[in-house]
Amino acid sequence: MDIQPIKNERDYDQALAAIERLWGAEEGTEAGDKLDILLILVEDYEDKHHRISPPDPVDAIKFRMEQMNLTRKDLEPCIGNRGRVSDILNRRRELSLAMIRNLHSRLSIPLESLIGEA
Repeated sequence: MDIQPIKNERDYDQALAAIERLWGAEEGTEAGDKLDILLILVEDYEDKHHRISPPDPVDAIKFRMEQMNLTRKDLEPCIGNRGRVSDILNRRRELSLAMIRNLHSRLSIPLESLIGEA
């Protein structure tokens, strides 16, 4: 089994091509074992070099509003009065911890999305 560490994009592309060729290999076979190892290596490389950042908190709220067909008024129980909702959606004010908890529990917006990047 000739498997090498993924050190650069070329190695990464080769590993993805090998995964594509091996896809569907049965567990417990040499091909299946190779596929498992390659998947672990690719996942590790992607975590380090192709990290996907969580969305901006306001973008996450707007996305959920669109998904659930909500209006700004619908956010008032989670965020506060109309002015406060406007300030949040126009990025003039940061979300408070209470707002984050309310949005998460009432609208099921992931905490990672509401907290944003530090």
